[in-house]
Formats: sequence, structure tokens, C-alpha cells
Amino acid sequence: MQPNPIVSREEWIAARKAHLAHEKEYTKARERLNEERRALPWVKVEKDYVFDGPNGKMSLGDLFKGRSQLVVQHLMFAPDWNEACKSCSFWADGFERMIPHLAARDTAMVGISRAPLQKLAAFKQRMGWTFDWLSSGDNAFNYDFGVSFTAEQLKSGVTLYNFGTTPFGGEEAPGISVFYRDEAGNIFHTYSCFSRGLDMMNAAYHYLDLTPLGRHEEGLPYPMDWVRLRDQYQPSQVQASCCHS
Repeated sequence: MQPNPIVSREEWIAARKAHLAHEKEYTKARERLNEERRALPWVKVEKDYVFDGPNGKMSLGDLFKGRSQLVVQHLMFAPDWNEACKSCSFWADGFERMIPHLAARDTAMVGISRAPLQKLAAFKQRMGWTFDWLSSGDNAFNYDFGVSFTAEQLKSGVTLYNFGTTPFGGEEAPGISVFYRDEAGNIFHTYSCFSRGLDMMNAAYHYLDLTPLGRHEEGLPYPMDWVRLRDQYQPSQVQASCCHS
């Protein structure tokens, strides 16, 4: 790590205020993006998707739980896997306790994966999660919303992920999809994001961004190589790694 200059409190405040001006520019740019996102056109959902949930079969409309907005976190968990993706689980740990706050703003949130419900339930219990997690293994939901790919699609070599802008070599990919339901019960797809678009939804990453070391992922085989399922971290090894980096 490159040593930073050591200065007086007055010099530090001057430098911090200069950086604050840049942060305010970013905040204003983000607000413009938020407005643009809310103004995007919608697509009416015509298919009748049915999911396996802990209380039986549920339609896409059921997932709203009487609210007008629904956020779906697409968690990577293929039917033949024994665990969910460790990176998707990193995101799930972050939104696990947000559900009541979202509900207070007329918004439901669920996780959806293709793995069978029994596997989802077992992993959910292991992680101590409480959010609704449903299986789309018997429908085309994941494929239709760009987070699962058939063997034929992968063999074609065509770029499929993130609206055809990002290569992805696996059958499962991460994403978020947002839906709106009107008073007549019509459901509309309003937004989806993938890849780096998911970054803003990971609070842990943004806390790390505030620190001198940042995410500290330089030199790793891939950026999230360090991430583990929450119950698989070795505290002594993590401490030793940080102290000797």
C-alpha cells in the first residue's frame, strides 16, 4: 500500500472538502440516472409464471403480497448444485433485513432460483435468512429475464448476458428484476440490471470503498475470489492475510 501524506487537521479538511465537491457531482449524476430509470418504458408481462414456495404454488402476482412493486433478486442456484453461489449469497446477506423497510414503501422483495424448493429451504436455514425464496425450476422465468442460459445458447458463442453486452460462460448468472402491478392486476416489467449494475446493491462493498484499502482485490485470480459463504470464513486466516498484505 502506497503511504499517504500525513498532514495537519486543517490541511486534511481542505483536501476532504475538495473531494466532497466531486462526491456531490456524483450524487447529482446518480439522481439524474434515477430519474431517467423511473422514466423508462414498461413491458407488460403476458406469461403466467408459477413458482414453488414454502406455502405451495404462487403466481408472479402473488409475490407482490398486495403491494404495487416487486423486486426480484435472481440468486444463482442451479438445480444440480448443493449450495447457492457464494457471491449471490454475499448480496443476500446484505438485503436480508431490508424487507420490512421496503414493504413500508409499497415494495415486496423475494429471491428466485432454479434449484428445487427443498434445496432452497435447506440453504436458507443454514444461512439464517428470512426473506421469501422461491423456485422457478418448473418455468422459464430465469431464461426470460436473462439470468439462465441453455446449453445450446452457451454453445452458440453469442454474447447473452447484460442485454448482449457482457460475455458470461455459465448456465446461471446474477441479476435483479423489478416489476409493477396496477390496480387491475396487470404486471409490468420496469427494470433489470446485471453485472456491475448490481454493485450499488451491495452495502458491504460500499463500506469497504470508504476505507484506505478499498475492496483490496488487486492481484486476485478474479475480484471476488476472496468471498466465502458467511459460515465458511476462517477468522484467523483472514486476519493473517490482512496483516501481511
